[in-house]
Amino acid sequence: MGKYEQLAKEIIKNVGGKENIQSLTHCVTRLRFNLEDETKAKDDVIKNMDGVVTVLKSAGQYQVVIGNHVSKVYEDVCEIAGISSESANKQIDNKSNKLFDKVIDVISGIFQPILGVLTAAGMIKGFLALFSALGWVSAESGTYMILNAIGDGIFMYLPVILGYTSAKKFGLKPFVGLLIGITLCYPAIQESTLSTTLNPLYILFEGTSFASPVYLEFLALPIISMNYTSTVIPVILICFVAAKFEKLFDNIVPELVKFFFVPMLTLLFSLVLGFIVIGPVATYASTMITDGIIAVRSFSPLIAGAIVGLTWQILVIFGIHWGFLPVYINNISTLGYDNVMMPFFGTTFATTAVVIAIMIKTKDKKLKRLCIPSAISGVFGVTEPAIYGILLPLKKPFIISCIASGVAGAYYGYADLKEFIIGGLGIFEFPAMIDPATKNVDNVIVGAIGAVIAMIIAFILTLIFFKDKKIEESKVAETKKEAIKTFNKEKEVLIVPIEGTVVKLSEVPDDAFAQGIIGKGVAIIPSKGIVKSPVKGTVTTLFPTYHAIGLTSESGVEILIHVGMDTVNLQGQYFNPKIKQGDIVEIGDTLVEFDIKAIEEAGYSTITPIVVTNYDKYFDVIESGLIKNSKDLLTIIF
Repeated sequence: MGKYEQLAKEIIKNVGGKENIQSLTHCVTRLRFNLEDETKAKDDVIKNMDGVVTVLKSAGQYQVVIGNHVSKVYEDVCEIAGISSESANKQIDNKSNKLFDKVIDVISGIFQPILGVLTAAGMIKGFLALFSALGWVSAESGTYMILNAIGDGIFMYLPVILGYTSAKKFGLKPFVGLLIGITLCYPAIQESTLSTTLNPLYILFEGTSFASPVYLEFLALPIISMNYTSTVIPVILICFVAAKFEKLFDNIVPELVKFFFVPMLTLLFSLVLGFIVIGPVATYASTMITDGIIAVRSFSPLIAGAIVGLTWQILVIFGIHWGFLPVYINNISTLGYDNVMMPFFGTTFATTAVVIAIMIKTKDKKLKRLCIPSAISGVFGVTEPAIYGILLPLKKPFIISCIASGVAGAYYGYADLKEFIIGGLGIFEFPAMIDPATKNVDNVIVGAIGAVIAMIIAFILTLIFFKDKKIEESKVAETKKEAIKTFNKEKEVLIVPIEGTVVKLSEVPDDAFAQGIIGKGVAIIPSKGIVKSPVKGTVTTLFPTYHAIGLTSESGVEILIHVGMDTVNLQGQYFNPKIKQGDIVEIGDTLVEFDIKAIEEAGYSTITPIVVTNYDKYFDVIESGLIKNSKDLLTIIF
């Protein structure tokens, strides 16, 4: 089991248990669940977990944003929930009625598993282009050929990889999908091979833009030869059809011969149909989509670029940026470059600059600490930690990052920024802008200028408009208390049960309490070792070691008083209980006495959290005790 075992257990528990998980995938920063019933998931509990950035619901998925270590959490969740690698990304019945949500779910499920290796291979190709442009490596050398093969292999045989991931997404046997991809890439049936060895039998659609030479026939039916290497759409559609055929044949083929007849018939029917109809139609459609996008973009590259840059952060938030990945890959495979999606490139630098400006300006030490890893992550192209951890909660900085990204995007559109290789993220994307054919680095310069524009605008606007609104906690609590006085709903007040200093729950040196996982409340640093009942009610729990008491008030509020941290190890030493489980207590009755000095000398903290464990049943839990000289500790609004 990995280091995130406890976090994984809490996530599984609070998404409704493993029986509520239909499927699970992950991307760079998020766990993406398809849940049987999303209403069973406890959003607030998960959001407050240590190790979770936030929770989102988008594209038919329940997304738990973790951060850069998401893959490790994913592994532990799969292991604890009993989700195998074969079933984690299985096709599910997406309950969303929105076609767009279903499309995004399919695209993300197909591309997410390969994003890491796709990016890694792109980085190798990008750096090789850089080294070749600088004259460090000759294109004729063995070093170049080996590195080029490592970087280029996945792109040349992309249908093979997508055949496997598509099969898993559509519920087709993965190796059937793999073989579909291999067959599409088979050299002997590629148009580039046939055109050099054979004369066409005839030309289909001659005189139109769809004119296609026919070199082969299958049972007298014409095979429109295409170059399927590096393509995206044909293999996905053929695998989708193959999944339907497999299900059909599985129902009608006798059990005795299913093992080999079902895959054989599935391959025959899907691939023949694929070569005759699906592949050519998909290829024509890809070309038409690309031509259409270019035509729209040609109207005003500057405006098109501004729109991409301005909206990219928003697309990332809802997880629908995946829907544009096929456009990006399709452009590179058909045109040799992409200039449609590239205006998003300034976004990561705008975000990073905003975070750096906040780090410089804020006096909040906790926020400063959060800014450092978010800025580093942003430089390398992963902006989710910054978006969810800093920009969105502060609101205005998020708007600033979008504006700066939009300006940079407009510049990129105007300057026609191109990327020739599916490269890395952030700074690692620069080498992918080198034209591998000419070694021209003009696009690298354009990319760098746009990144600088984004950072300068974002940095200056943040310094001007970001206000460090750190308010004294006592004043916030005082404001809340005043609001309570005019609140029409019922309420219950818990009195201070221990003499001492009341502090925020976040100051407790235990993540379960500090993150609010156990409940909402405050903590007390005791000056006198006596715990009194804060309510009239029943002692529902008294731990055998006497360090923790559970109470239920007459109105049903459940309270946990936990004296000290790790004091369970004292086995009851230095604790003197005055009640027993099941006792009825009045406000102010003594529950437990404890020896502060002896406990601290034994090496344990006596900080005592007092939390409402069933807080999710109530409108709010107000931290009244943070107000100076207040006799009230917590106010529960019904």
